[in-house]
Amino acid sequence: MSQFIPGMIAAGHPCTAEAGIEMLRLGGNAFDGAVAAMLASFVAEPGLTSAAGGGFLLAHTRDRNLLFDFFVQTPRSKRNAQELDFYPVPVDFGGAVQEFHIGLASMGVPGNLAGVLAVHQKLGRLPFKVVVEPAIQYATKGVVLNSFQAYLLKILNPILTASPEGRQIYAPQGTGLEAGDKLYLKDLAATLQYLAEAGIKEFYHGAIAEQLVKDCQEKGGYLTREDLSAYQVIEREPLVTQYRDETFLTNPPPSSGGVLIAFALKLLESVDFQEVGFGSVRHLQILGDVMRLTNLARSNGYDENLYIPDFGNQFLSPEHCTEYVRVLESDCNRLGSTTHISIIDGEGNAASVTTSNGEGSSYIIPETGIMVNNMLGEADLNPNGFHQWPSNRRLSSMMAPTIVLKDNRPEIVLGSGGSNRIRTAILQVISNAIDFNMDLSRAIASPRVHWENGVFHLEPGFETEEPESLSNVMPNQTQEVIKWQEKNMFFGGVNGVRMRGDGEIEAAGDPRRNGAIAQGERGGD
Repeated sequence: MSQFIPGMIAAGHPCTAEAGIEMLRLGGNAFDGAVAAMLASFVAEPGLTSAAGGGFLLAHTRDRNLLFDFFVQTPRSKRNAQELDFYPVPVDFGGAVQEFHIGLASMGVPGNLAGVLAVHQKLGRLPFKVVVEPAIQYATKGVVLNSFQAYLLKILNPILTASPEGRQIYAPQGTGLEAGDKLYLKDLAATLQYLAEAGIKEFYHGAIAEQLVKDCQEKGGYLTREDLSAYQVIEREPLVTQYRDETFLTNPPPSSGGVLIAFALKLLESVDFQEVGFGSVRHLQILGDVMRLTNLARSNGYDENLYIPDFGNQFLSPEHCTEYVRVLESDCNRLGSTTHISIIDGEGNAASVTTSNGEGSSYIIPETGIMVNNMLGEADLNPNGFHQWPSNRRLSSMMAPTIVLKDNRPEIVLGSGGSNRIRTAILQVISNAIDFNMDLSRAIASPRVHWENGVFHLEPGFETEEPESLSNVMPNQTQEVIKWQEKNMFFGGVNGVRMRGDGEIEAAGDPRRNGAIAQGERGGD
């Protein structure tokens, strides 16, 4: 007889979700599940994340809330521009072409594997060899590509197949893999097996590190042995604020996304939604105004001040927020290669983890199956221009793994991929769940909007879609309204888990990115 174990996970791929929930079936906790799911995502979601990418994990236990920052670090030294392997690659999204920069000089110091180790050592329960086993099995036996993963591999094909190693993995028969095909990462399986036995520190100190550094120094990258050996996971206190009668936890500075979501919620809290219908002109105007005012607040020195101590609380102070709330009251305002995992266990532990590899640098560490990130080639992460980054600094990020608590219990665990749309996607799902009392599946699947730089993007499905009605939405600030014909990954990929008041747990993956869920069962009498 099968016995249900309270615990659920939502993730970007069924294999990712299954790896995580298997840890609960084996007696592990949410953090064992999150680590197993992270490792599996390196295999099942290679267009979105990698063992040599970076990310964040927000942990909640009965005793503590803790943010693990294992995002990418900038190198310690620079070199002559003429020596660099750094070049643009156009990617065709079908109707729009976007340019990304890749090559050895696009790689920042990886953090994902260090994050896996730090979270498992501090909060995990099961042996690491057990936690890594699903990822090894997926990499060995192959993962069947779903439609979303196949789409990603297709549009990123110029990057993924830029090297002979990449072509062997992603175009083994000379053409790109399609939905239904199996993706094999046997070198990665062997690497994970090796790291499970020798320890993850080998990635930063051993033969893998030597090969990575050798290629960088000989072929035009920045990374050195000191960059890798000195990398540290940073444990931070989460940013904590209130929304309605809920406690909101998210990623603190120097990352930027969490504070901006918290600021938007401060503005949204001034709105009485009792008489605002979901999808009405008034609702769309409120969302657009909140997004516009958040961007306005960001433009006033926000990015430059992220590294100032206690900046998050200063930015969210009543003195700073009040002027924007007044404006709101008077007015009533690219592909992101990122993936997210949310998990709650029956003990009340919760983990919200977001990781990314950018689009990938195209460089695969020989005989490892690991493609390294291209974060130094991401324009969003380098606002001062390429090669102008401060040395030896943790890059800022829009990633915002989030947990909403009620009476110190994890009510909603969520996060998203989607570059600049991460924060607006999370904002809308939280508002849908709390302000409009939607169940989690509906809160995530409901249509979204995104306002930026005078352009109002609108998914189909709102009550109000006629041009004459939309013209009333922020008429003085919006120069263009773009009506999308179908829901799209542009608007993020929120995967979430929710504990209802009756103690039951629900989970939902974002249909925009083929999100998946799994729940725990264990054999018993």
